[in-house]
Amino acid sequence: MILAVNKTMNEEKENIMDKIPEHKFKCRFQHQTFMIWKDVSTDDMFKDKKVVIFGLPGAFTPTCSSKHLPEYEEKYELFKEQGIDDIYCISVNDAFVMNAWGSSLVPKVEKVFLCPDGDGKFTDKMKMLIDKPKVGFGLRSWRYSALVNNGVIEKMFIESGKNNESADEDPYEVSGATIMLDYLKDNK
Repeated sequence: MILAVNKTMNEEKENIMDKIPEHKFKCRFQHQTFMIWKDVSTDDMFKDKKVVIFGLPGAFTPTCSSKHLPEYEEKYELFKEQGIDDIYCISVNDAFVMNAWGSSLVPKVEKVFLCPDGDGKFTDKMKMLIDKPKVGFGLRSWRYSALVNNGVIEKMFIESGKNNESADEDPYEVSGATIMLDYLKDNK
């Protein structure tokens, strides 16, 4: 079952966000020869931009590392051709883990912004925070993607079976880059 969410559809609104919630991410960036901490707000990230975000369970995990993130990185220029300003990968991991993950992949992640949601508060506000104790993960993001225009969520693709604790499911059918690109091309 595919759950594609459009804000104009009459769906269960308590499970769908209309706007990106306000939040400040704690990020680390290279500055000349050293790393610096910088707070990055959702206003900085989304204001006056057309952005694709995708949430995934975690850095260094098999599907996230071999498929989900690499597919967005590989197709980055195709998204730019569709009018997308930026792509953000959001995971409930800290900045150190996200930066190490991006550097460890081959090829290295250089186009998609790896956005650390270390405490899971943004993911919780997006109503995508789940608990995965059966695999020892604890609180993580459910897998999803969203098209965001100036902070307004225009379209979400949420993997089916969203659950808390009851199962160890991790579907990867609708939140990948190809589905989002097809949606963008069909709705130009």
